[in-house]
Parts: sequence; structure tokens; C-alpha cells
Amino acid sequence: MAEPTSTTAAAGSLLVSLGLASLLPGIDGNALIGAFAGATLFVLSANEYSLLTRLGYMAVSLVMGYLSAPEITARLPIEETGVAAFIAGLSCVYLGLKLQDQIKAINLTELIERMKP
Repeated sequence: MAEPTSTTAAAGSLLVSLGLASLLPGIDGNALIGAFAGATLFVLSANEYSLLTRLGYMAVSLVMGYLSAPEITARLPIEETGVAAFIAGLSCVYLGLKLQDQIKAINLTELIERMKP
């Protein structure tokens, strides 16, 4: 088990890195922080997965939450990119896994037979 000091240091350095990245030109700081918050909440609540899997899901949630924020603000009555990125970061992995389950359940032979005239 990791010591609390090393865990705190790792979390602190990650937050500092996010803060510095949000200062770069062209980076939407609100969306970055919102996506990080959504990804973190998802990872903390996903206890059924291993630590390595949760870290991978966190990376996917962070990237997709940040990239989805402009699209969400353009199509929904949400004005802040931080809120949009939070929602996207929180839900993108869950929705992706559900979509993956639906795709696995498709019977291609039956689908092709239905499409024939």
C-alpha cells in the first residue's frame, strides 16, 4: 500500500501540472479542470476495476471530456465549458462501455438476412 505522503505528493504534482497547462495559450482552463474533475469522480466511483484499468479510464475521460466540451456547449443550453467537460468526463467511459456491450450483442448474420430484399 502506498504511503499517504507519496500519494499526496503525486496528486499535488498532477494538480500543479493541470494548473500550469491551463495557462498555456489555446488551452481552455475551465474545460481542462472540468474534465479532470469528471474523470476523477468516475475513477473514484469505479471500484470494480483494477487500479491500472481505472488510470486508463481516467486518461480517456480526461481527453474526451476536454474535447467534447465545445460540442456540448454548442448543442445544449450549457454555457460554461467547465460544466460541459465535467459531464462529458464523468459519462464518456460509462457510455462507451455500454455501447461496446451493445456492439458485442449484435448478430451480424441476422442483421444481414433482414437487409436482404
